[in-house]
Amino acid sequence: MSTACEELVDPKQVKLDEIIDKHKHSNGPLIPILQGAQEVYGYLPAHVIKHISKATRIPVARIYGVVTFYAQFRLTPVGRNLINICLGTACHVRGGAKVVEAIEKELKITDGATTEDGRFTLEVVACIGACGLAPVISINNEVHGRLSPDKIAGILAKYE
Repeated sequence: MSTACEELVDPKQVKLDEIIDKHKHSNGPLIPILQGAQEVYGYLPAHVIKHISKATRIPVARIYGVVTFYAQFRLTPVGRNLINICLGTACHVRGGAKVVEAIEKELKITDGATTEDGRFTLEVVACIGACGLAPVISINNEVHGRLSPDKIAGILAKYE
């Protein structure tokens, strides 16, 4: 039989505290703590940043400075499917902008936005590292290459 207190324990909070305990006494603990917290929550909500601040005695303003400096950190939730579209040199030259337009039209969102149903988040990136397949997108780290605008609807349909 469980008690009311046990029922109120947030498993994400427990995991976050484990991450903080693991790193807080190491040199430069903030980035690994933030990475772990984002892995647990999917992004870095304000209450998580405040909790990290209190547990590590690092000022909230300093934490926000780090979070907003590094592109890897998110302050808003992402969709179930994260689309990264490359606009590096190779992708740009081979029509990446037209692929971006096709995705934006299909999903009715722009760079950095999430669809209303929470299904997709779109992020334009500088390079995915698959230049030989340009233009490319990555959906949940699955790379789709040699794209043209007419292929976008079919690819997105696979991520219902």
